[in-house]
Amino acid sequence: MKHITIVIPVYREEQNVPALYRRLEKVTAGLPQIRWDYIFVDDGSPDGSFSALKDLARTDPKVKVIGFSRNFGKEIALSAGVHADDHSDAVICLDADLQHPPELIPEMVSAWRGGADIVATIRTSSAKQPVLRRVGSSLFYRLMNRMSGMEMVSKTTDFRLYDRKVVEVFRQVTERSRLFRGIMDWMGFKTVYVRFRAGARENGNSSFSYAKLVHLAIQSLTSFSLFPLRMTGYLGVLITVSSGLLLARMLFARFISDPKMFTPLAIVVVINTLLIGIVLMSVGMVALYIGTIHTEVVNRPLYIVRERVNFE
Repeated sequence: MKHITIVIPVYREEQNVPALYRRLEKVTAGLPQIRWDYIFVDDGSPDGSFSALKDLARTDPKVKVIGFSRNFGKEIALSAGVHADDHSDAVICLDADLQHPPELIPEMVSAWRGGADIVATIRTSSAKQPVLRRVGSSLFYRLMNRMSGMEMVSKTTDFRLYDRKVVEVFRQVTERSRLFRGIMDWMGFKTVYVRFRAGARENGNSSFSYAKLVHLAIQSLTSFSLFPLRMTGYLGVLITVSSGLLLARMLFARFISDPKMFTPLAIVVVINTLLIGIVLMSVGMVALYIGTIHTEVVNRPLYIVRERVNFE
């Protein structure tokens, strides 16, 4: 009998947890040849999500709960759930907001049994998704594919199945600034894609604000690519050459062709402006990488668990 664990990060999903559990039970009941476990990771939810999860755990021993001491973020919650599973044949990750349909699990399991190491889902459309998010997502994947040197398929989600061999390699990853599915894609295991249409969120609001999405995008780019640093160097060369040519033109006009065309002050302003721009852009870009290095060197725990339920 195969054993599959489903990992679900939870943050402010008190209303969705019972409905998600019922749908998971209905789906897994249709696959009785597989032994199932659910690992819910409460990411420091300020509502009653953790209490709702503990209620489920009291009635069903296959429901396991990890409660963080505070909010560490979805990428860390996914990592904690995968770290907590050390014996199943595969792990399935999905969100708790019911936009990842559990009814897709049988198709994912079938693809896994067919030889796939990773079964990833592609969201073909999403009900009520803002235009800005769709455009931002498309731009993010274009940048990642061009800059990181690895292929990330557009519109893929965290709703995925991972074979045991993939999980074991992931457990060796120690970086703290992480894009969960980016790390999985970086490994290069055989991946099969399944498409689905995401429905509208049933209860509550998404905790992923635009500010958090931008932060995650910048963190991902600096984690998987050195291109921004190279770009800073290229930009510095471009500006230096351009400013040198402009300065030569200004000096030529000043001393030879038309002395009144440019004043000495104008020449100084152009030089200072361009040099300051180069320095500020370079320092800002380097600061992003220094921040990432600082996070790694400090070596704090990736997450802190306040309570574990049903793991004994």
